[in-house]
Amino acid sequence: MILGMSTSGFTLLHVVLSLIGIGIGLVVLGGMFASRRLDAWTAAFLATTALTSVTGFFFPRSQILPSHIVGALSLVALAVAALACHRYRLEASWRWIYVVCAVLALYFNVFVLIVQAFQKAAFLNALAPTQSDPPFVIAQVIALIGFVAAGFGAFRKFHPVF
Repeated sequence: MILGMSTSGFTLLHVVLSLIGIGIGLVVLGGMFASRRLDAWTAAFLATTALTSVTGFFFPRSQILPSHIVGALSLVALAVAALACHRYRLEASWRWIYVVCAVLALYFNVFVLIVQAFQKAAFLNALAPTQSDPPFVIAQVIALIGFVAAGFGAFRKFHPVF
């Protein structure tokens, strides 16, 4: 039992939050390319992605895992993105700080999605059982390159008008 839920129920909640966060994050990223703030979408992205990271810490573990480190880094990125967006209203350098942190948090969520997919999906696990095999590495490198390119594109295009 985790927070009064069965482990499978809590896992489902965690996964659903993660997938919603990724979907909404892609909408927010699209808004950046269109130079639109999408305030409600952004708030939902920040909230669901933060909840994904927070719920990840509730799974019973006896040691710190790489997933805990990614979750902590994601929470830092999300906190800075929220600060840039809500406290500093994306003024001056806070615009690019927001873009970098929001895209980084989205990337972390996708990074973990790829890890989980290779661990849980039998056909992917058969291709890369150790997660150091070429299919896994290729998938992660493609995701990283995609998010670096998306981050640069969003940085160049995102100039919202208030």
